[in-house]
Amino acid sequence: MLDFINPYYLQIGSFILINILLAVSVYVPLSSGQLSLGSAGFMGVGAYTSALLTINFDLPIMVGVVGGACVAGILGIIIGIPSLRLTGVYLAIATLGLGEVIRVIFVNWDSVTKGSIGLTGIPQIGRELLNLVRGFGFEPSMIGLKNNQFVFLMVFLLLFIIVMATIWFVVRQQNSRVGRSFSSIQMDEKAAESMGINITYFKVLSFAQGAFLAGLAGSLFAHVMGYISPSDFSYHRAVEILIFTVFGGSEVIIGSIFGAIFLTLIPEVLRFVSEYRYIIYGIMLVILMAVRPQGILDIHLLSRVKGLKRSKGGMR
Repeated sequence: MLDFINPYYLQIGSFILINILLAVSVYVPLSSGQLSLGSAGFMGVGAYTSALLTINFDLPIMVGVVGGACVAGILGIIIGIPSLRLTGVYLAIATLGLGEVIRVIFVNWDSVTKGSIGLTGIPQIGRELLNLVRGFGFEPSMIGLKNNQFVFLMVFLLLFIIVMATIWFVVRQQNSRVGRSFSSIQMDEKAAESMGINITYFKVLSFAQGAFLAGLAGSLFAHVMGYISPSDFSYHRAVEILIFTVFGGSEVIIGSIFGAIFLTLIPEVLRFVSEYRYIIYGIMLVILMAVRPQGILDIHLLSRVKGLKRSKGGMR
């Protein structure tokens, strides 16, 4: 019996992977100089779209997930075009307001979203995968697993594959013409435009990609949890997603990944001091912003680490 495959740890791992997707959804627009706080809103759009498609139209979960992500991406394009006139904190305020508007729509559109009660009975990925393998004559007990262990393990592995594919795509894009265009716009928009870079196209592209990834995370979240409500996509969620990237380091994608992992684990690690864990969490963030406002990981730190590795390799 593989008792070490603990469903609790696997579920925490699944939340970490979803949060990595959300952190990357903030990182991509930031790479072109756009600070978006709309990730919680786009996450909600993806979650509700996927949930409604699978509940009301009995579509496969993967179709619902892709549909939710695409609707969020299209909304990102619609919002991104008029938002081009805004930069910095003004764009952040506008996108934060958008997220709140979306949440209020979820609360008040009772006939579709069930209001503040939320949607229940959403098909769960783990159970669908279990039913799928049983159709081929496989039972988790054949490999010494309980049903719940198999369900949580399959969910974790599926999310892991999706997150790895997403990171691979973003890293490849950074090293392409598109990524270099994003970087040049972030450094100096006017200079980039004078060099012939289509500012409008690339800014809307990065904004839409961020919205798509947030919608993808929301769709997956809905089918992992089996229940969603407007409170899951509130202002606090938007700030939490931003902190993942700011804490870890917004200059490099590994910073967003580290921030999502660390800040998802910390509340669980500090559970033994449950009364004070969020106070400790807040103190850590304040200290970090005072000591390293650029986040824990940045380009210079990574360059120094690479330099040390090269020097050690040369000494050998």
